[in-house]
Amino acid sequence: MEKSIYSTEYDELRKWLVRERNNAGLTQREVAALLDTPHSLVAKIENGERRLDVIEYCRFCYVIGSDPHKGIDLVVALIKPGV
Repeated sequence: MEKSIYSTEYDELRKWLVRERNNAGLTQREVAALLDTPHSLVAKIENGERRLDVIEYCRFCYVIGSDPHKGIDLVVALIKPGV
């Protein structure tokens, strides 16, 4: 099993987060400020250099005004049954 950070599913989730942030009209710096974290961390997350754990993912979604369930549904739809 490949590491999830390199999986197609994670890549699609990452792209979804970037789209959602852009749709919310927020910059990476604004998201970083809302999360009380360095801008570089948000950039690494969005560039696929740093993986989010489930708690970080939910917080990221909430500060950009997105429903975390939608991103999870996207991942679930991409995973093949039994894998």
